Amino acid sequence: MVFPHLQLGGNAYDIGYGLGLFGREAVHRHLRSLPLWQRLAGLAGTEAARSMRIAVEQRFPRYWQEIEGLAAGLELPVEEVFLWNCRGDFVQSRSVDGCTTVLGPTASGTLIAHNEDGLPQLRGHCALVSVSPEQGLGFTSFVYPGSIPGHTFAVNEKGLVVTVNNIRPQAIPAGLPRQVLGRASLDAASLDEAVDILASEGRAGAFHHALGQVGSRRLISFEGTCEGVSVVEVERPFGHSNHLVHPALGGVAQRITGSSGNRQRCVDGRVAALGERLDGKQALAILRDTSGGDLPVYRCAPDDPDDENTLATALFLIGAGAVEWAVYTEADIDVPTLSGRVVV
Repeated sequence: MVFPHLQLGGNAYDIGYGLGLFGREAVHRHLRSLPLWQRLAGLAGTEAARSMRIAVEQRFPRYWQEIEGLAAGLELPVEEVFLWNCRGDFVQSRSVDGCTTVLGPTASGTLIAHNEDGLPQLRGHCALVSVSPEQGLGFTSFVYPGSIPGHTFAVNEKGLVVTVNNIRPQAIPAGLPRQVLGRASLDAASLDEAVDILASEGRAGAFHHALGQVGSRRLISFEGTCEGVSVVEVERPFGHSNHLVHPALGGVAQRITGSSGNRQRCVDGRVAALGERLDGKQALAILRDTSGGDLPVYRCAPDDPDDENTLATALFLIGAGAVEWAVYTEADIDVPTLSGRVVV
């Protein structure tokens, strides 16, 4: 499968423009005609859209410049592109970008592994991007056409690893878009700084973030919603799909799809049998599990009920001085499509 590795630098607008150039054809061919895109574009000019734009411009002006550059590269109105990047900040019957994450301690450090699940028609149209910005921290991230980084999987120059899972709450107010908060987490120099960013007051949509960092044995499972956040320190193998599972947020109304429920049950069963540690081979085996019939962990059905397929699997081995990362785009091939190392 085609999976390019982009190299971008410069100011925020330049970086966004480069992402727009990369995603232009796929957005115009595969995304702009979607009912979801059209529904979101129709919200341009509404009070909710205006208030969310103002919140981003005031709190995160650099990321707003990234969105402006993205829109220019895509040759689309910035309001339309911004709302696509707010697609999880409005309640809807269907939503894209699913994902499953497995994390836990290893014999020599920690591990985070992640299935990136998105629209099947985007297979072959996504990329890995390594960004060297004039301001902020450098990072490497999976990117979708038409989207800013920060809501998939990534590692930054400080050895901070972040993976993200979609959550579907029943109520979402206008506020800071979840993808913008995810982008901001990539500029965090530490786990605690990332948690503080993600826990910002006034957020709109909900996400789960798994976080780890070079030189630390801490692993964090973070659930963030407009109603509150929950931070759990993970001390044994743990998995997360696309709904809230922390007891602290048990009262938050949410939509749990059949796929998300089945994947969570499968992962829970498999990690429970592992003991206290996890290794890369075990993590990949869990994320490649197809035992769930029509609702497997590794998703490749053209008629998936959530309209999502596994587009890539990432494995991050986090040690005392470095992160070894690998990205796989084929479930039956053990050699990664791309790999690298971040030394801190």
